[in-house]
Amino acid sequence: MSEPIQAQQEVLLAEPRGFCAGVDRAIEIVERALLKFGQPIYVRHEIVHNTYVVNDLKARGAIFIEELSDVPPGATLVFSAHGVSQAVRQEAAERGFQVFDATCPLVTKVHVEVAKLHREGYEFIMIGHKGHPEVEGTMGQLSEGIYLVEEVEDVAHVRVKDPAKLAVVTQTTLSVDDAAEILAAVKKHFPLVREPKKQDICYATQNRQDAVKVMAPQVDVVIVVGSPTSSNSNRLRELAQRLGTPGYMVDSADEVQAEWLEGRSKVGLTAGASAPDVLVQAVISRLRALGATAVRSLPGVEEHVRFPLPLGLGDKSMAEVNSSRS
Repeated sequence: MSEPIQAQQEVLLAEPRGFCAGVDRAIEIVERALLKFGQPIYVRHEIVHNTYVVNDLKARGAIFIEELSDVPPGATLVFSAHGVSQAVRQEAAERGFQVFDATCPLVTKVHVEVAKLHREGYEFIMIGHKGHPEVEGTMGQLSEGIYLVEEVEDVAHVRVKDPAKLAVVTQTTLSVDDAAEILAAVKKHFPLVREPKKQDICYATQNRQDAVKVMAPQVDVVIVVGSPTSSNSNRLRELAQRLGTPGYMVDSADEVQAEWLEGRSKVGLTAGASAPDVLVQAVISRLRALGATAVRSLPGVEEHVRFPLPLGLGDKSMAEVNSSRS
């Protein structure tokens, strides 16, 4: 058993942290589908990028798949919060599944914008990470005319039909600072590029990164609760390190290492938008076991966003849903 790290260690909690409205909605869609239709409920891709959440839903009857060919005829299917391509939507319709779409409404907003401007003759640059399901879903709204850039250097290699008919969209979970730097390069290379009326990076990603910017200078180390596949969680860890504070990401409390905390009197703690509070509380307990003597929350933005559920899933009471979570 590890020795306590030191006396008088304080844990500072970032605000806001943890679940965003899109994640909460996506999980609730699967929970309500299980209550209404019984198990199994099939989910294309991880509903959100968090190991604990996915394993919990698996235990209650959700089956996570990548290929629709793995879903039996007549089954109930949920699209993950990251969104899907038009090809996946079409295949699901052709196979006759009952589909509930848990795509985050802020991702859907990007899809709608792409479709609208495509009809007006625009091509697109997408700022994002290759292979991320959100990027695949957004780029899959079109069969051609959308180009991915991951870094500033990629911009110079983009070739478009008409620079006056070019728009830019962004993965919603990127580093705000990185996206701004790449966008500046896009605007320099393509001065007539059309930007979104409102930035694509979601409010929750922005708020959690802003909270780390406030917290990191006040602490000696930052711990981010989040799974390795979570883009927004990885960006929080990277941001702390960029600000000069050592940063670590953990999927569960038992991953917290005592040596990270040696000689450090203030520990910052936050969580990605797909990480549930139960994991944060477990990490706090772990830090207390290692010697933390005080925990306090920093002031931050209060979030009151809530997204409506798809038609057909709003007739279960929240009491029923909440009891299914316990």
